[in-house]
Amino acid sequence: QVQLVESGGGLVQTGGSLRLSCAASGRTVSKNPMGWFRRRPGMEREFVAAITRSGVTTDYGDSVKGRFTISRDNVNNTVYLQMNDLRPEDTAAYYCAASGRSYYIRPFQGDYWGQGTQVTVSS
Repeated sequence: QVQLVESGGGLVQTGGSLRLSCAASGRTVSKNPMGWFRRRPGMEREFVAAITRSGVTTDYGDSVKGRFTISRDNVNNTVYLQMNDLRPEDTAAYYCAASGRSYYIRPFQGDYWGQGTQVTVSS
């Protein structure tokens, strides 16, 4: 059974930072490409970032490039999203996703999802 559990969300002021974590279980999936999406109030789900199995290659949505960094720890089966220079428009529920494939394809698509963690950025 695949489980993705996010943590690290919260309330932060504009310009602040947060680091989200996603702990993955399920031997196969935890080593697959993984990513983050978000859903802002009143908007559709939006791609944020993704990372390959090795962690060598990463992709980012245009709105977060240069501010967010995705990384992974394959020993502990955890993916991180470091978010810097946060803005009110980053307020959203953030979801961790894992691919059902061992190889990376663009655009990244999640086959397994976490429950989400809320990030709120105050102005």
